[in-house]
Formats: sequence, C-alpha cells, structure tokens
Amino acid sequence: MFAVIESGGKQHRVAEGESIRLELLSSEEGSVIEFDKVLLVSNGKDSKVGNPFVENAKVSAKVLRHGKGDKVKVFKMKRRKNYKRTYGHRQAFTEVQIEKITS
Repeated sequence: MFAVIESGGKQHRVAEGESIRLELLSSEEGSVIEFDKVLLVSNGKDSKVGNPFVENAKVSAKVLRHGKGDKVKVFKMKRRKNYKRTYGHRQAFTEVQIEKITS
C-alpha cells in the first residue's frame, strides 16, 4: 500500500515503514504527526484519487530527527571586473518514518 501526500508545497510518494526527508516541520523529535493532505491512495489492486484530496484518508508518521542537508555552493562572477562571490546554503529538513496509511 502506498500514498501520495503533500507537505511543504511538494508531493511525496510514501509507503508504510519507509523513512523520507521533508521540508522542516515544527514538531519535536519522537512525536507522531498526521498528514491529511493525501492526494492518492493505492493498495495494489485499486486506487483512490482525490479531487484535490482523498476524503477520510490520513498518513501517520513519527518524527525521527531534524537536520541540515549537504552544502550547495553558489558562485557568482562578472568577467573582466574582478567581481567574485561565493555563497553556501544548507537546506533544513525533517526525517520522518511512515507508520500507517488509512483510507
């Protein structure tokens, strides 16, 4: 059984027992959160597609940890002008483990 949820403006395909990284959520580590913005639920034989969301469908997940991703370096340069700038960015994330999908 799998589902497609919306979190942080992005869509994620999730299955029970799977751990995924989402945009940073304001939940404490070890807490259980529920996603009610479920776009699709499938059990292999039949699927339910929402318009835009599937009614009475929820995905519960446990927050494993918060962290920052790998550094992405951005380099700006203007030729012949001796202008060079280097920036770095590390995106914050929340890692969750999917516990249960109900539809």
